[in-house]
Amino acid sequence: MIIEPVTPGDCDGVAALCELTGTELDPAAELAKGYASILVAREESASPEPLGFALAWTAADELHVIQLLTHPAYRRKGVGRGLMNALLECGRRRQARRILLEVRRSNRAAIALYQSLGFRSFGVRRRYYADTDEDAVEMVLSLDTELGV
Repeated sequence: MIIEPVTPGDCDGVAALCELTGTELDPAAELAKGYASILVAREESASPEPLGFALAWTAADELHVIQLLTHPAYRRKGVGRGLMNALLECGRRRQARRILLEVRRSNRAAIALYQSLGFRSFGVRRRYYADTDEDAVEMVLSLDTELGV
């Protein structure tokens, strides 16, 4: 599996993946934002079809994971973990003090993944997701930029 930054040529594939999963996101608009990092996972570098993608925004000394999405046929096969590891490395390179995210309370697989990477829960946002009124679990991973951990 190859994980690399999204290019303008990837936007159609990422948009198709968003549509497939019912996710609202404009990859081209995100790519234009100087504070956005978008990574795509694919089987090989030349493959046009993304297995998944990750979007994070940098704000001051924090990296905020906005979206992590895996193609339904590739879930539970390491794509999400690979993308998250790449985002963690991105955060370290940018000397982020912490990485933040929100996840649906019902998404036990994602919560388990984030916990296995060292994230911890620190709060709940009630009725955060407008489509279902579901709560979001707020999670954080603190990074020690001096020690590199």
